[in-house]
Amino acid sequence: MSRRRVLVVDDNELNLKLMTYLLATENVDIATARDAMRARQALAEQKPDLVLLDLQLPDMDGLQLTRLLRADPSTADLLIVAVTAYAMKGDEERARAAGIDHYVTKPIAKDEFRKTIAHLLSRAPEV
Repeated sequence: MSRRRVLVVDDNELNLKLMTYLLATENVDIATARDAMRARQALAEQKPDLVLLDLQLPDMDGLQLTRLLRADPSTADLLIVAVTAYAMKGDEERARAAGIDHYVTKPIAKDEFRKTIAHLLSRAPEV
């Protein structure tokens, strides 16, 4: 089995570093993007097995990006995980309605994050 690929999309440098650090223990190839435009460029270059997506991006919110990805046949089946500080009542439901597969809140609980990502990657189809 080939190494899994994960795209981390977050405009906050510390969040990118933390998620990249935590993913390094999962034996995956990691790409990063700081906004929706760069995320779409990265997706055009190589489709990942999993996208970790901040919902507050500078150029387009993560829900809008998710809707665009779901509407495109080449990215419609991506496994997308929202990693967000949004934790208000109804936010998870709105994220799922937009097409988010899983929802992780910030601040990130390291052990739970690792377990969640390992579980999701184990069930993700190979691309």
